[in-house]
Amino acid sequence: MANLAPSGFLNISGSDLEYRMIGPAPDTAPTIVMLHEGLGSVGLWGDFPEQLQDTTGAGVFAYSRAGYGASSPVKLPRPLDYMHIEAQEVLPELLDVIGFRRGLFVGHSDGASIAAIYAGSHQDHRLQGIALIAPHFIVEDISVKSIAEIKTMYESTNLKERMARWHKDVDNAFYGWNGAWLDPKFRDWDISEYLAYIRVPIAILQGEADQYGTLRQAEIAKEECYCPVDVTVIPGAGHSPHREAPGATLKTIADFAEAALRTDQPQAA
Repeated sequence: MANLAPSGFLNISGSDLEYRMIGPAPDTAPTIVMLHEGLGSVGLWGDFPEQLQDTTGAGVFAYSRAGYGASSPVKLPRPLDYMHIEAQEVLPELLDVIGFRRGLFVGHSDGASIAAIYAGSHQDHRLQGIALIAPHFIVEDISVKSIAEIKTMYESTNLKERMARWHKDVDNAFYGWNGAWLDPKFRDWDISEYLAYIRVPIAILQGEADQYGTLRQAEIAKEECYCPVDVTVIPGAGHSPHREAPGATLKTIADFAEAALRTDQPQAA
């Protein structure tokens, strides 16, 4: 897509999705596509996209999925395969619309799971690596416990008011995510089958004190993947190491990007 403005909206799969494009456009340089967490948005990344662009020199494209940020709301309840829908229907269209030519995904939590599903179900030669921050490949007890606790907080504290800074329709964002994860049928959600089909390097970053997942997620990736999997545990960080330990997180992702995007590697047409 020519003349991608620094920010705006793109109509993808019938929804208006807010986005930011930092640095060079996809037709002139590699692009890092950022996929936010289950309660995230473009704004909630803070200045991490700018730091990533400045450090790597790549273009950085961040967007809010439908139901988040200033993007169109979604119909609730979300289907329990909502991450598959994002990875297999929405993301492919988005990449084509922005003119993605080559680059990486950086995904956080739900966004990391979406990145893994995409990479395992699309042999996309434009994609050269995926960096996964606190990914989920299966549902763990610790995840359900923390997600149930945050529902109580949402309904009994000022959490909703605080989240209004990042989301136009806070209930749509919160209950779309929370309702799916707390559905008893969601305990069977498992995307590990996609891992064996990923053909690009993977970097996994996990906060040492992640309250939503354990290192079992990284172990599953190492067991199932045939591609290189590099795991970094970020000391002193919880579920959002890019906010809680930005320096260490930035260095890990930037080093991974530098290796994955090296121009002396053979590129598929």
